[in-house]
Amino acid sequence: MTSAWISLAVFVGCYLLFVLLPQRRSWVACGGGLLLVLTGVLDWRVALIEKVSWNVMGLFFGTLILAELFLLSRVPAVFAEWLVDRAKSTRMAMLALCALSGGISIFVENVAVVLLVAPVALSLADKLKMNPVPLLIGIAVCSNLKGTATMIGDPPSMILAGHMKMGFWDFFVYQGRLGIFFAVQLGMIAALGVLAWVYRGQAEKPSRLPQEKARSWAPAALLGVLILGLSFASVVDPDFSWFAGVFTLSLSAVAVVWFGEVAKWGSTRALFKSLDWDTTLFLIGVFVVVGGLSDSGWMDRLSAVLASSVGGRTPVAFAAITLFAVVLSGFVDNVPFLLVMIPVVQKVAEQIGAPVPLLMFGLLIGACLGGNITPTGASANVVTLGILKKRGYTVSFRTFMGIGIPVTAAAVLSACALVWLVWGV
Repeated sequence: MTSAWISLAVFVGCYLLFVLLPQRRSWVACGGGLLLVLTGVLDWRVALIEKVSWNVMGLFFGTLILAELFLLSRVPAVFAEWLVDRAKSTRMAMLALCALSGGISIFVENVAVVLLVAPVALSLADKLKMNPVPLLIGIAVCSNLKGTATMIGDPPSMILAGHMKMGFWDFFVYQGRLGIFFAVQLGMIAALGVLAWVYRGQAEKPSRLPQEKARSWAPAALLGVLILGLSFASVVDPDFSWFAGVFTLSLSAVAVVWFGEVAKWGSTRALFKSLDWDTTLFLIGVFVVVGGLSDSGWMDRLSAVLASSVGGRTPVAFAAITLFAVVLSGFVDNVPFLLVMIPVVQKVAEQIGAPVPLLMFGLLIGACLGGNITPTGASANVVTLGILKKRGYTVSFRTFMGIGIPVTAAAVLSACALVWLVWGV
């Protein structure tokens, strides 16, 4: 068997196991990378040094630490309870929690957002004796949606930033035009409109919640410093090769020292144990597996097939790529899918003469928002259903999709409409 076929077989095998064994995805990804090395498809030095984007990994892991401290500071909980107490109706309180979940997910991993906001939502539901299922589903889908908006919001955004050498503010304004941030905001407004209809029966005044007190505002300040530093990344490091990762890790090291010496909210060991090591190892393994596939020539073949199938028509390519990403990411993990599709979409854009940002932004929107279609499409959805099950609420696919599909349709169509108006016309 040639190296090309081995790399394809390993990738397909890993992808199937990601679907069948989602709880073992880091083991599968790292095992697939190791298999490519053992079979001689990749030299181990090439696998670890060239194929893994350590700048993206540094950005991801450093952000994990800063986000964890932000959660421990209780600042997000203070914001959540403040919003609920000032809402004019239960429906407005529910929408405020969903909007806040989306806002926090710009900086914090989506699962952590759900774990943070869910207790507030459950407290509100208990006081009003209402079913918490629609509210928690809304919180989950909104956290998945807004993570796409910035460079540090979600791993797919970091990966796209690495490929296109985008800085933090390029998500807002890219090449003199509106960036994907504003498209996601429009999608969020559309999603909240759908949720407002779902929550239309909740018109009573919400009960006041016991107000949390922030432990410290220092982690929030550190996140501000992170954003400020990353805003200079494209100036210091235009090739996106080292600055974002080094700066984020350095800032997170300062944060860990502050946590251990000043805050003392727990042990440093417990802090590191609570981090998302599964996703960290998963990303490293997937970089290697996809790296082996990219060297085999399969992506060139896929891009040629895709380019010929759309007949050189940019609108068809944009719609097809976005729809394909939405449907597939509703059932499988979007990280390996995105890593494979980014170079493919790049080549398709070049072959048919379409604007690269147009197709790339469509791909990112579809891959990130498509996870809201099903309860297994995103980790935040799975965690949400687990929280509800512990409270005695079993959520079926039909119940989740009854909210997830219309929210996703509204968000994707709105976001893509703005992307097309900015980049396609």
